[in-house]
This record gives sequence, structure tokens and C-alpha cells, in this order.
Amino acid sequence: MRTIPVAALLSVSVAVAGCGTQAASGRDTPTAATAPQAEPNAMRRARQTIQTPDASAYPTADAELGEALFPNEASVAEQISLAIEDMLRHDYVPGRARRDAHPKAHGCVRAEFTVDPSLPKSLAQGVFIPGTTYSAWIRFSNGNKDATRADIKGDARGMAIKLLDVPGKKLLDDVYQATTQDFILISHPVFFANDPNRYLSLVRDGSSGGVFAKLRIPFDLGFRGLMIARKITSKTISNPLQTRYWSTVPYQLGVGADRQAVKYSVRSCATTSDPVPKKPGPDYLRGALRTSLQTGDACMDFLVQPRTSPRMGVEDVMTEWDESESPFYHVASIRIPRQTFDTPEQDAFCEALSFNPWHALPAHKPLGAMNRLRKVIYKQISEVRHAMNASNPTTPTSKAPTR
Repeated sequence: MRTIPVAALLSVSVAVAGCGTQAASGRDTPTAATAPQAEPNAMRRARQTIQTPDASAYPTADAELGEALFPNEASVAEQISLAIEDMLRHDYVPGRARRDAHPKAHGCVRAEFTVDPSLPKSLAQGVFIPGTTYSAWIRFSNGNKDATRADIKGDARGMAIKLLDVPGKKLLDDVYQATTQDFILISHPVFFANDPNRYLSLVRDGSSGGVFAKLRIPFDLGFRGLMIARKITSKTISNPLQTRYWSTVPYQLGVGADRQAVKYSVRSCATTSDPVPKKPGPDYLRGALRTSLQTGDACMDFLVQPRTSPRMGVEDVMTEWDESESPFYHVASIRIPRQTFDTPEQDAFCEALSFNPWHALPAHKPLGAMNRLRKVIYKQISEVRHAMNASNPTTPTSKAPTR
């Protein structure tokens, strides 16, 4: 059986649990293999500036939508966030910390997100206001934590969408007045772990330098999780614009008695895709994105899959919701206009952007254990990275970078 690199597993794990956190650095940032280690005293001083995750602020479970807390889940979330923090401090020196996952961007592009004018009431919730058009930024990326890794190697691919000028109070208390809404997707419909405790074991064993810890990883995942992980980390693609993406985890749609559980997906409007180059360069996906947007506009469809049966578990993110029983519905069109995105200024702008599934209106509340973990992990790791870089979070705006 084909082995799965530990780094790839950890990257996908963090991608789902803490995807899209903000970074600040250039492309020459050292990777885990080459970064010099921070001084222990400096690491201790940096850690003292970070608050321990607050278990009392942990998300509650919505039993009516099928949520159920795992035993000691808030404590496990804290332990996972601290384990990932240790990984981050090990991999990067202060002042040069990057994203903990998805550090390699193929590019950030301007886009328009237009909601279908004839949506049924059940789907016309939150930002899905019929006929509304939002300006947006979209970041395409590789999941692996090594930003120098060649694109031809199998990996999870990410698509993070940030809608602009979205009114309404957001779920995160520290940015509740923000006027943006995020959607985060990867190139596989399911994840390889449901249980927070299994996930904690995977992070701890995967980040350990010990041989025996690495040998425990297949047992952390279990056979089913191992097979899913293999599929996620084996995919190659030809163009980020021609790839299908899924939210993988469920979300609430609507508020009050009519709220429902849904999943998201994005696919190309085109029914064909380009072949993978015979001799791909290490960054051929950025090149494919550049070529496509030099030629003309790109079109993608934003889809919503309502849950139609309690059998479609909100806490079970290892099982795909059957599309024959619960079809996806087209709710919005994404137009990515012809543009030049591949500039140092826009790359820097891209690095300053942050994405968080909890950066959302209440009508799009994240659901399930993996999403609840994300809320804790994202906040902790973002604070750690900013402290390491002695920087403040950047508030994204619609202003385009200039030369």
C-alpha cells in the first residue's frame, strides 16, 4: 500500500481544523526542514504574551441540527491548538512565521459573486440574497505546509473566498463589525477524522520527532481514515480554476426554526479540463491560473447541498452526503474577470489576507466537531503568529494593491 507522508497528513489536518489563518512573510521563508530553531527563552517570552484558549467560550451544540459535543471536547480543542502552536514555533523563527497550512498560494484574484435571482426561500438566507452581487477575493493554494513543494506532487488544494461589503454582525466577537464573509473549501468531499481525540493523537504523533510516534499514525487514523487521507493527499490537478472544491464540513443555513444543515461546493462552469503538463514546472498551477486569466474571464458555480435526512450526519465528516438523495443546488455564479494578479504587490496583499469559517453571519454558522475545533485553533494560532511576527492583523478591504 502506498505510504502517506506525515507532513501531508498534518497539512490536511491543519487545513481543515485551522485553514486560512493569516501570515506575514515572503516566499523565501524557511520551511520546517531548513528553518533555524528559535531560542528557548525567546519562545517562552513569546508564549507568555498569548492567552490560553478560553473553554467557557467554546461553541455550544445545536441538537436540533444533529450536533453533539464529544466528551471533554473543549479541553481537547485547547490541547490541539497548543500542539499546533508548538509545531509553528518549532518550524519558524520569530519574525518569519507563515501560515500553518496552505502557505503556497497559486494567486489571489478579484472576483464577483452573484446570487441567483430566483432562489427559493429555503436557500435565500444569509448572504444569498437573490440578485445580489458581491465583490470578492479568492485565494487558491496547496495544502502542504512546505511552500516550496512542487505542484505535481499529490496534495489537497484550497479555495478560500472572501465576500466584501457584507452587512450584519458576524459570529466572531473580536471582529463582529467586519463587513466580510468567508467560505473555505478543499478539493475533497470528506475528511479523514470525526473524533477530536483521534485528531489530537494524529497531531501529537505526527509532530513528534520519534520513530515510534510516527508508527502510531495509522492507528490514530484507523483503516477508513487512512484510505480517505490517501485519496486527499494523492490528487494532482491541472488548473485551480478547473477543479471542484467542497466545504467538507457542514454549515447552518438560515436562523430560527427554518434553519437547516448544508454543505457547500464550487465547480467550474466548463465541463472539460486541461491535461496536466507532460513536463510540469514546480509552480505550474500558478502558471495555469496566469494563462487562463490572461486569455479571458473564468466562471465557477457556487452550490449548496441541503441535508435531506438525519442519516446525513452533521458530526460525521468522513461520510459523503449522497448527491442522488441530497442534490446540490446552484445558488451563485462566480465570475473571475480577466486580470493580471501575478505581481509582488498582489502577492503581498494575498499573504496579508486571513480566512476563517467562523468569520460569517449567524445564518452561516459552522457546524460539527471539526468546525468547533477550528474556532479555538484559529484564534490561538493567529495570535501566536502575530506575536511571533510582532505584527497586527490586517483588515482586508476591497482596495486593490498598486505598483
